[in-house]
Amino acid sequence: MKAVLIAAVVSLVLALFGTPTFIRFLVKKGYGQFIRDDGPTSHHTKRGTPTMGGAVIVLSSLAAYAVAHLVTGQLPSVSGVLVLFLMAGMGLVGFLDDYIKISKQRSLGLRSGQKLAGQTLVAVLFAIAALQFPNESFRTPASTAVSFVRDTPVNLAFAGTVVGVILFVIWANVIVAGTSNGVNLTDGLDGLATGASVMVFASYVLIGIWQFNQNCQWNPGTKCYEVRDPHDLAIVAACGMGACFGFLWWNASPAKIFMGDTGSLALGGGLAGLAILTRTELLVVVLGGLFVTITLSVIIQVASFKTTGKRVFKMAPLQHHFELLGWQEVTIVIRFWIVAGLFVALGLGLFYAEWVVGAG
Repeated sequence: MKAVLIAAVVSLVLALFGTPTFIRFLVKKGYGQFIRDDGPTSHHTKRGTPTMGGAVIVLSSLAAYAVAHLVTGQLPSVSGVLVLFLMAGMGLVGFLDDYIKISKQRSLGLRSGQKLAGQTLVAVLFAIAALQFPNESFRTPASTAVSFVRDTPVNLAFAGTVVGVILFVIWANVIVAGTSNGVNLTDGLDGLATGASVMVFASYVLIGIWQFNQNCQWNPGTKCYEVRDPHDLAIVAACGMGACFGFLWWNASPAKIFMGDTGSLALGGGLAGLAILTRTELLVVVLGGLFVTITLSVIIQVASFKTTGKRVFKMAPLQHHFELLGWQEVTIVIRFWIVAGLFVALGLGLFYAEWVVGAG
């Protein structure tokens, strides 16, 4: 528990005090946000606001993880390092995308194929490594079983190990793409994606601690958890939570800096990694319900326009629909945070209820 608290505090402090330094650096370099002309007109005032702030979140998380282990004398786990690798790798793809946008002053950075290739490469490397490195109890960080609050009887290795690995890599890519793009689409208003991410990372702190206390490796029982390194995963989640908290101070309306794709892809990657390695792959759909809802709004909008020529929403993603309805940006953000909190509460309720019912 001490390491979890240290990770949260260090990442918060680093992000809180490191962000203004990064803002000054970006302003000096002239690295400001390019605003699309087809977006809400109220966003035009944000043109030139420093972006790529997600780099602060990633670096703060990495540094806090290292400090927590140095102070407590604990060795980093394979699971923790893998999640941070996925987070940093996705952040690097986002950084390249952001850098091209601001250097060429256009709304598009990497070509869609290049961006997808980068995300896929990082996700594939993560997925393959997650099935390696068994510990003394022969547990690997990930499992080929599809999970909800724990591994289910549905196993992707139904036709053998090779098929299982291939299907797991595909499945992991789906999860990583879904979460990273979900956070990316949510990142449209000041503080919206950052605040929602704080809540989801916090839920994984609680899940990791609970799984650690009820782990099969030292507390065997009918409903114990087979997660390999739950305590270290809680530390990683605390790093993400604290970094987002610190960054939110400067990202809240009116934002002094945007996280950019650097941050949204990194946060999505971090959440995906936590979902896969805590064996809560499907539960993340509930915990990140706000991200899912906003993503669905885009899918519905595109599908409706292509099939009927009509739009369901005034603009997608969903937050911009409410902007065009006349809602103030701060009002939308706070109300969406409330929705995000309700989804997190529901997800944690389902997680705990499954254990209570099974352990009873």
